[in-house]
Amino acid sequence: MAYLQIDHVYMVFTRGSTTSEVLKDINLTVEKGDYVSIIGHSGCGKSTLLNIVAGLTDATQGGVLLEDREVNSPGPDRAVVFQNHSLLPWLTVYENVALGVNKVFGSTKTRAERHEWTMHNLNLVQMAHAKDKRPSEISGGMKQRVGIARALAMEPKVLLLDEPFGALDALTRAHLQDSVMALHQKLNNTVLMITHDVDEAVLLSTRIVMMTNGPSARIGEVLEVDLPHPRKRLELASNPTYLKCRQRVLEFLYERHRFVEAA
Repeated sequence: MAYLQIDHVYMVFTRGSTTSEVLKDINLTVEKGDYVSIIGHSGCGKSTLLNIVAGLTDATQGGVLLEDREVNSPGPDRAVVFQNHSLLPWLTVYENVALGVNKVFGSTKTRAERHEWTMHNLNLVQMAHAKDKRPSEISGGMKQRVGIARALAMEPKVLLLDEPFGALDALTRAHLQDSVMALHQKLNNTVLMITHDVDEAVLLSTRIVMMTNGPSARIGEVLEVDLPHPRKRLELASNPTYLKCRQRVLEFLYERHRFVEAA
């Protein structure tokens, strides 16, 4: 049985007498330790699909199984990192991460253990030095690091990333991608990521799921990214497998689906 199973998912939104089918018969299996990216043009339902896996939205038909249990509500076994960092502005960096730790481990870890675990996750993303700062006092990239630390601290079975680097400048984005790649290698966690960025998808993923255009978006193709780890960004620039995967995704997005916006 697959670790995470998206099974015959349909999503229809109804407003008054108007109905709009966003997702049509989505089937996907994600194995433990996979890093799966979902890519497609705006409006193809990528974030809707992620919200269904997160338990934030109920599918109209079909469902999601995580370790053979139905997903029907949000839970700490699925942690979401959004494009907007979603930190609480009145709490420090430490308190933002500790909030999730206390909620999930309040009855199973002592206060000292929860403190140690909070600091451990801040160290993972190199943010322990800023533990006493508030979100307004740190950069956008640092905020996203804290958001990732908060998600990882819950020890989720699946980490859900909704364009987590989309609002960052190119250099910060590259540094954070490298951090997430290193964390995935270290933790061997299971990641499902939404992205518009072809290079990001090929760099980070073990598989890339390519969505057709909406409405009634489907999975058009799934591409295996057979590149060894650790992956070095500069070395990959001339790697034939990397270039072939990149070309395949671009062909899918641009040639088969003529509606184009910057990917």
